[in-house]
Amino acid sequence: MATTYFTSDHEWLRVEGGTATVGITDYAQEQLGDLVFVELPETGKKLAKGDTAVVVESVKAASDVYAPVDGEVTEANGTLSSDPSLVNSAATGAGWLWKMKLADESQLASLMDEAAYKAHIA
Repeated sequence: MATTYFTSDHEWLRVEGGTATVGITDYAQEQLGDLVFVELPETGKKLAKGDTAVVVESVKAASDVYAPVDGEVTEANGTLSSDPSLVNSAATGAGWLWKMKLADESQLASLMDEAAYKAHIA
């Protein structure tokens, strides 16, 4: 079963079997506005918690999306290259950004669950 975690920087990660699927929250995509470009990480790239993993550009601004934990990129959502608006329409579904193999699952303990995240943005 997958468990979903959230960061204070408005990323979500769905963890299943040592792999995390990462994206930005609905709240984050609403703040950004319509996305026009997503710069995805390369497969095999090693990320440390806090590293810039993705750059998303909207009609308003460009924003960095940070690695929520340490790990290695196993897949990027290539569909976003031709359709970045997927992040707006399905931020926590088809609009995911990348998948990564977790380097240290104990880092998940520092992240928020959905209830804590909702309180954080309230």
